[in-house]
Amino acid sequence: MTRHVEHVMGTVFSFDVRHFGGRHFDGRHHDAAAQRVAAALADAVALLHHVDEVFSTYKPDSPVSRLGRGEITLADCPPEVADVLGMCESVSDQSRGYFTAYPGGRLDPSAIVKGWAVDRASAVLREAGAADHCVNGGGDVRLSGAAAPGRSWRVGVAHPLRPGDLAAVVSGNDLAVATSGTAERGAHVIDPHTGRPATELASVTVIGPDLTLADAYATAAFAMGGAAREWVEGLDGYEAFAVTAAGATWRTSGL
Repeated sequence: MTRHVEHVMGTVFSFDVRHFGGRHFDGRHHDAAAQRVAAALADAVALLHHVDEVFSTYKPDSPVSRLGRGEITLADCPPEVADVLGMCESVSDQSRGYFTAYPGGRLDPSAIVKGWAVDRASAVLREAGAADHCVNGGGDVRLSGAAAPGRSWRVGVAHPLRPGDLAAVVSGNDLAVATSGTAERGAHVIDPHTGRPATELASVTVIGPDLTLADAYATAAFAMGGAAREWVEGLDGYEAFAVTAAGATWRTSGL
């Protein structure tokens, strides 16, 4: 087992590698496999810092900040900016405008970037041979492979109204789990149709095969409030669990 914690993109990313090259790696074998794990982790961490440099809305000289101020055009940005904004537009169409890359009228694709960055970091590990791992980016989690031979990963979903308690536990292999809610940052998700913070839900967790989409879908679902359940039911391969502002819960039929 190899673990690493990195502070980047204004949050904490944690890596938990359970297997490497098809064999269990438990920290006792300081050989070529350990070196390959370390190299893959270093590449994944470097990727996260690159994403932060490109997409941060807190860094005034980042391409996204400069694009938002109209100082440069999309053609002047690294190609991944166009890719991410294209995904934002697609999810906006899917969600009837409840997801937007322009919350409050200002360019900010952060609601999809974190999940996308975690997916890319996970892909770096898989391509290097670390098939069984977990990457957690500020509570948005990509589970690859299994936690151990014959044992699934388990992810606790924090209860947004009862600090220290869990609202649910998600168990499975090769899954993405993304949560949007008020527990960490308060009422920060804007309903694009009203321009006001969405308050009907306390949290919504979306589970599916892709964290980029799960992250964006969770934001859109939170903005939708009560309409989110029916909407997620129509998404192929994705399910949701929610806690309302009043403390009630609901889940989609596939959970």
